[in-house]
Amino acid sequence: MSKLRVNAFSLSLDGYGAGPDQSLENPLGVGGPALHKWAFSTRTFRKMFGQEGGETGVDEDFAARSFENVGAWILGRNMFGPIRGEWPDDSWKGWWGDNPPYHVPTFVLTHYKRDPIVMEGGTTFYFVTDGIHSAIEQAKAAASGKDVRVGGGISTIRQYLQEKLIDDMHVAISPVLLGRGENLFAGLDMLNLGYQCSEQVATALATHVVIKRA
Repeated sequence: MSKLRVNAFSLSLDGYGAGPDQSLENPLGVGGPALHKWAFSTRTFRKMFGQEGGETGVDEDFAARSFENVGAWILGRNMFGPIRGEWPDDSWKGWWGDNPPYHVPTFVLTHYKRDPIVMEGGTTFYFVTDGIHSAIEQAKAAASGKDVRVGGGISTIRQYLQEKLIDDMHVAISPVLLGRGENLFAGLDMLNLGYQCSEQVATALATHVVIKRA
């Protein structure tokens, strides 16, 4: 059965998933890149950006697992880009150039209509204006039995957690303090929502934690 998953989602020690003040110059927010040091050197992430080599080990194992059996993605509007409000034109097609790293149908949550964008490498961006439940229905249909991965951002993941729709979630907690931004768990009673920790392992750059819905 198709699952709704979060994988390889980096968090700071104080619970933030991106730095503040996201912009074209700082797509991960101020200080945000430090959250992802565990991933940047892995073989999986280097390959994703057209680079050779990369490290193996626990960090690589979690990075590789994050792409297994994924048939569709869901992204929040902020994950797709820094533009807010109405789309001014069709020029913005994401942070990732002509060949984004998704390679499957990808559904972007937004309040503003936009035609689908067909990209190189198998990625097509679809823009969903009627909420998170519609997005998951469309994504699961497009995934053809494979899993759906929620890429973020924080607000999108929190909405799915509040509805008890995330089946399992892997977060990589980096030894970094950001101080402000969007906090993943603030105000969420994860235990009451039915979630529990099923796995945790530490490396030099991150503590990997897997949380599953009981």
